[in-house]
Amino acid sequence: MSKGVSTPRVSDIVEILCGTEVSSSQVSRLAKELDEEITSWKAQPVGQIQYLVLDATYESVRVGSHVVKQALLVAIGVDYSGNRHILDAEVANSEAEVNWRSFLEGLVRRGMHGLRMITSDDHSGLRAAIDAVFPGILWQRCQFHLQQNAHSYVTKKDEIPLIAADIRKVFNRNMSR
Repeated sequence: MSKGVSTPRVSDIVEILCGTEVSSSQVSRLAKELDEEITSWKAQPVGQIQYLVLDATYESVRVGSHVVKQALLVAIGVDYSGNRHILDAEVANSEAEVNWRSFLEGLVRRGMHGLRMITSDDHSGLRAAIDAVFPGILWQRCQFHLQQNAHSYVTKKDEIPLIAADIRKVFNRNMSR
């Protein structure tokens, strides 16, 4: 069940949004089933992944009687056939190294291997965890985050689209000769 949301409240929300009455016991049963599905998914072996994309987003979460921002850590992998997989997602208090390291070590424990490159933002906690868990693996800064950072140096806001287009040209350039 979502932290801090009561089953009667979820029942009320479902009725308002869907026009269907759902009992608190049905909500509890569905939440238990969902928790079991997520637990099963998070225990599945990861296997061979050549590219790993890591990011976090902050969401408001109710903890007790307070609403706080917490990080949702996410890992997306690309296998050797080019297929993308959501490997894991986990709520953490922050993007501190200790949280990222635990998250990445979980992927290793689940058998992730064959990694060739990691793409992420340049957050210090994440970078330190990557260096600790995957020493020697190539790292590339995420294009989106690089572009966002570049925008902060543009003094004339009407030039942002031009700068963004130039950055995209660099990343999309055909490097084969």
